[in-house]
Amino acid sequence: MQVKNISVVTGGNGFVGSHLVDLLLEKGHHVKCIVRKSSNLQWLKNKNVEIINCGLNGGPELNDVLKDADYLFHVAGVVKAKKPEGYYKGNVEPTKVLLDTLLEVNKSIKRVLIVSSLTACGPAKLNMPCTEETIPHPLTNYGKSKLAQEELSKEYMEKLPITIVRPPAVYGERDTEIYLYFKTYKAGLMTLIGFNDKQVSLIHVIDLVEGIYLAAINENSKGETYFISSEKFYTWPELSGYTEKAVGKKAFKIRIPHFLVLIIGAVAQFFAMFSSKPATFNFEKAKDFIQEAQTCDTSKAVNQLAYRQKISIEEGMKRTVNWYREMKWL
Repeated sequence: MQVKNISVVTGGNGFVGSHLVDLLLEKGHHVKCIVRKSSNLQWLKNKNVEIINCGLNGGPELNDVLKDADYLFHVAGVVKAKKPEGYYKGNVEPTKVLLDTLLEVNKSIKRVLIVSSLTACGPAKLNMPCTEETIPHPLTNYGKSKLAQEELSKEYMEKLPITIVRPPAVYGERDTEIYLYFKTYKAGLMTLIGFNDKQVSLIHVIDLVEGIYLAAINENSKGETYFISSEKFYTWPELSGYTEKAVGKKAFKIRIPHFLVLIIGAVAQFFAMFSSKPATFNFEKAKDFIQEAQTCDTSKAVNQLAYRQKISIEEGMKRTVNWYREMKWL
């Protein structure tokens, strides 16, 4: 009988993490998910996974779950925080705990896969996407914390087999962030930022987790960083056309000047100071939104990992909208 690989996933209860769990189960892995006791486990219900309620603060339970792991997929992270230190506390500190624990209990692990972000590199120029050779220039505290996570991980690469992947914006079934775009569109409004057609990279979650898996199992990817993304760049008017087909209705398009986007972000951030939760849209995200391109080049992943984007934007939009409708979200 073939012995199953043991894969430990952080953030396995989330959007990307739960799809990765599905893929690992499909590949025959024994999956253990590290979660907090307060975590919502709706996407892990009735799945053949071990739930480990130990969080990422270290201790005997974390030692136990990592000591027999063949793979560690570190997907968990903080995308919204009220203060800059919140991003570092959620993205950098847990990574250090995980890597230190592995050095102590499981140096022979096959692979540690760290999920970073395009924002760690920063914005691109029109028709000049970021590559793995681009000097990082993150704009936001989130992006800076993800770059700090990458730099920390690189300090351990001589002792542990670490690979980093950087996705751009991710959409698909179970997402709650880009979902707001679909919700607004269905309500009849499509906002376009500025008066120039910006370029974005956008990947369906199924393609992303496939790329994550390929990066983890490739022997030659140790110590490497990869952009896992769509191979095509999209403009917002293009995305509006695909959304119209998927939703089945047109929306009124309105262009918002950059200065107004920044004002809206600043106001939202101000009012979030009086809330227990951070703002979904804030001044930093506004700065990100007005950049002319948020794109990355997948050539390295295509050439070294045999990665390919399989789900077209048209198909991805359609299946995402259909899922939202099934869930009564749209």
